[in-house]
Amino acid sequence: MLIRYISQLGRYFLMLKEIFNKQTKWSVMKKLIFKEIDDLIIDSLGIVCFISFFIGGVVAIQTALNLTNPLIPKYLIGFATRQSVILEFAPTFISVIMAGKMGSYITSSIGTMRVTEQIDALEVMGVNSLNYLVFPKIVALLMYPFVIGISMFLGIFGGWLACAYGGFSTSEDFIQGAQMEFIPFHITYAFIKTLIFAMLLATIPSFHGYYMKGGALEVGKASTVSFVWTSVCIILFNYILTQLLLG
Repeated sequence: MLIRYISQLGRYFLMLKEIFNKQTKWSVMKKLIFKEIDDLIIDSLGIVCFISFFIGGVVAIQTALNLTNPLIPKYLIGFATRQSVILEFAPTFISVIMAGKMGSYITSSIGTMRVTEQIDALEVMGVNSLNYLVFPKIVALLMYPFVIGISMFLGIFGGWLACAYGGFSTSEDFIQGAQMEFIPFHITYAFIKTLIFAMLLATIPSFHGYYMKGGALEVGKASTVSFVWTSVCIILFNYILTQLLLG
């Protein structure tokens, strides 16, 4: 079992090296990159906005309901919502959800090409199939911090609406808390995490799709496995990066 995991890890790093060899012509690559931006980034905005808005509201309400002591100032609701959304919810929780959405799409699309022998056809034509298939996804996901930035804004905005119009505190108290003791490096930390997660979201599902064997049933299994491993790696790197950057 251990040997198999080490072998898979070695194959993954060899795949990363191969992605940047023998680049596809820019005229072709440009179209592929724009297609991946549309499929991976633009198509994900709807679900990200929906989840961020309502989870931000839930965080604010739960914080308010737990601050039952009258001596605790109400502006702490805004402070707790901001910290939760910026530090953990937006970069990490959304990335785990995207591991399901983006990851399944990437694995199934590449896995289907493997099953239907389209990847073999690319290799026969002298095209570096890894560069052709995976590199546009990596470039497209460089825009992933833009998605997380929207998630941060909508999470805090949802918290403000839920708090102010739910009667848990005044709008002024929430905004005061959201501005209180703000540390700009927390945004930097969140975006550093996001870029690492974007790399994992682009490469791990691609790895499982590219090296899968079998038929249509195995494509589904590969999508499930890629989601599990992408989520595990996101959570593991989340711990490591938090320890390095904030510890």
